Amino acid sequence: MTLDVPAIRSQFPALSRMVGGQPAAYLDGPGGTQAPESVIHAMAGFMRAGGSNHGGPFASSRETDAVTESAREAIADLFGASPNEIAFGQNMTSLTLSVSRALGATWDPGDNIVVTRLDHDGNVWPWVIAARDAGAEVRWLDFDPDDGCRLETETIDTLIDERTRLVAMTRASNAVGTITDPKPVIDAAHAVGALTYIDAVHYSPHGLVDVAALGTDFLAASAYKFFGPHTGCLYGRSEVLDAVDAYKIRAAPDTSPDKWETGTQSFESLAGVAAAVDYIASLGEGDTRRDQLRSAMDQIGVYERSLSERFLGGIADIPGVTLYGRNAADGRTPTFAISVDGTHPHAVAEALGDQGIFVWSGDYYAVEVMSRLGVADTGGLVRIGFAHYNTAEEADRVLGSLTGLAGAGST
Repeated sequence: MTLDVPAIRSQFPALSRMVGGQPAAYLDGPGGTQAPESVIHAMAGFMRAGGSNHGGPFASSRETDAVTESAREAIADLFGASPNEIAFGQNMTSLTLSVSRALGATWDPGDNIVVTRLDHDGNVWPWVIAARDAGAEVRWLDFDPDDGCRLETETIDTLIDERTRLVAMTRASNAVGTITDPKPVIDAAHAVGALTYIDAVHYSPHGLVDVAALGTDFLAASAYKFFGPHTGCLYGRSEVLDAVDAYKIRAAPDTSPDKWETGTQSFESLAGVAAAVDYIASLGEGDTRRDQLRSAMDQIGVYERSLSERFLGGIADIPGVTLYGRNAADGRTPTFAISVDGTHPHAVAEALGDQGIFVWSGDYYAVEVMSRLGVADTGGLVRIGFAHYNTAEEADRVLGSLTGLAGAGST
């Protein structure tokens, strides 16, 4: 089975948008992918039906209960978890701040935590703040800018000891595309009794999440990255969710996963979350939704690799354009951080935007990455990201535009 990209594109209304007389090229996947019609329909359908809050003894409330349970089951299938291990929130950052506050309350002066310089700040600063409040030490796992921005996981044993309480790391960098291997880090953390928290926001639209294989205690993602609405999705190992006291109001349930959901959820978004998972599953084959998701992600990986190879081959031939991160398609997502000599990153993104090519510039909240690469004070970088609905023609189009910008910048 291979992806039918024209058929896929027909399901995404935004991809028919015109800018400057030509179709808009959404190459901003890392900043939020587009949603298919099925997701839009599911969200609108909930609103049209007059959805209400959950837990009430009447039809619309029972329908909301069913929507919530359906979303838990969908994300459980996407993550390889159980529905009672899935909680929702406004976004990944908000969920992480909530969990960090709860876990930080159990830390003491002299304890330590480990965070990485490859992560989005949503998986760095919540932990740094919690450690500060508890008087705990913050230790940093570095990456190597000269080796494709590879996370130096082989050094983890020098950072972890018997006073380590938490290790937080990314599954894939939202800035430079590096895919990490969290398993040895998770094993090292568990060997000393520390908990682990994995940011899978950027990884989730590009690869299959498997919390059982990783063995992590927590994992978070955002549905807007995998073709859904702006809703955060949290996995927590059931024993940990039950054992930790959540920061919540008195009226909230005392049981997991509900105790981790602060206030009324965006139920229309939860309808969209379930629809987004079903959309991905529809691209695959298998007897169960999890099997279909695995099949779909395999096909997405093959197709996105072809786009990566095309882009990497083209970018290598453009003088004045520098790529940060791996220069090969393996070990990375189709997300590329670049600079153009003589042109500010924002100016590059603006020029591409004027041509209907939508990309990002700056740090994209990867504060430590930009600092480590030495570009934090010069405007960061330009990020170009592909998803499975992008085409080879769009890759060629951005390469052509970058060639023109690089030539203009060198004159």
